[in-house]
Amino acid sequence: MAILGGTVRSRKNRPAAGRIGVTIAAAAILLLSGCAGAPAPVVTATVTVTPTPTLTPTPTPTPSAAPVAPAPDPTITPNAEAGPAEPLPEGPANDLGSTAGALGAASRDGSGNLLSYTVVEGDDFFAIAQRFDVPVQQLLRMNPSVSGLGEDIYIRDVINLDWTTTG
Repeated sequence: MAILGGTVRSRKNRPAAGRIGVTIAAAAILLLSGCAGAPAPVVTATVTVTPTPTLTPTPTPTPSAAPVAPAPDPTITPNAEAGPAEPLPEGPANDLGSTAGALGAASRDGSGNLLSYTVVEGDDFFAIAQRFDVPVQQLLRMNPSVSGLGEDIYIRDVINLDWTTTG
């Protein structure tokens, strides 16, 4: 028996909270004792060492001299005799209609022959030559003021299309 604060209590009459704590602790011990896993099996490894065979070196074959073929004698063939270049046919310009790169207006004389062409934005000399069915070389000869093989033409330039004159 114990005397607490003037009240006598026996061990049988313990408060309920004390009994619950003991019960929980006992349950936890029982539960945790079953958590341990089975022990891991023991693994034994046996290593057998085998000697590495020694390689026998093979002799390197000696190269034999390959027969050398004699170099062929170069034969010189003379170029064909240069003759005069065949001139491009020249003739009057023929308007095939405006195309991309040749959208400007052409002027004609009283009898309908083409006289000139005025360059507009986006035109190029090659397209102008194609539109008027004239080789670029002939159009360059007809227009000596155009420089750079026709690469340097500007808006509002006038291109001569009369094959009988040079403009």
